[in-house]
Amino acid sequence: MPWVTDSLAHQPSQRIKILEGIARFIGRYKPERILRIAVDGVDGVGKTMFANELGSRVERMGRPVIRSSVDGFHNPREFRYRLGRTSPEGFYLDSYDYAALRTLLLDPLGPGGSGAYCSAAFDHVSDSQLPVQTHKALAGSVLILDGLFLHRQELRETWDFSIFLDAPFDITVPRGAARGPGWGGSPDPAAPSNRRYVEGQQIYLRKNQPRACANVVIDYSDLAAPSVIAWRLPAS
Repeated sequence: MPWVTDSLAHQPSQRIKILEGIARFIGRYKPERILRIAVDGVDGVGKTMFANELGSRVERMGRPVIRSSVDGFHNPREFRYRLGRTSPEGFYLDSYDYAALRTLLLDPLGPGGSGAYCSAAFDHVSDSQLPVQTHKALAGSVLILDGLFLHRQELRETWDFSIFLDAPFDITVPRGAARGPGWGGSPDPAAPSNRRYVEGQQIYLRKNQPRACANVVIDYSDLAAPSVIAWRLPAS
């Protein structure tokens, strides 16, 4: 990793250096192809901001960027809570519509795909389907998709490159709770109100081992000074 060294680990600009290093790699990687990039991690770790900043840097490298989130592919509320509103298994198994995610977004942008994609299909706040709005990807575009559970078996093969932001729940739960309305909840990972989410994500981590699957694993415990703990080149 020529763009990350131990001597940089505690510099204030380390986060920017990591983002720029990943963006440089993506900017040069398979420029003739549409790329599908995953930014994975548990709730509250900082996926959305990281993905937004990465997307801005990739655009400055000259590649068109498509930004999306798995949150645009929720299942309806009735389905999400069919195992009960506090069920960790229900959170892991039933939160997202992976068939729609693949059919509308990931497969059209993959090898042999049409390039005609829809970046969101469901509004989980209003619990309603969104109108299908289809866009045509430009040549060499980069999809950057952030969200939970992105290294599940049914998605793993779709990524050209993937990132896992890693931090313990005693950091990520208070971080998420501090975001205010829409996030709320207790800052205590052991609070009953957090059981569904923390234990559901523990199921994911145990079953899917995203730290072992991602191309880049970043310790994101300190937002100002993250560190790269694994870097694996994608298969050519």
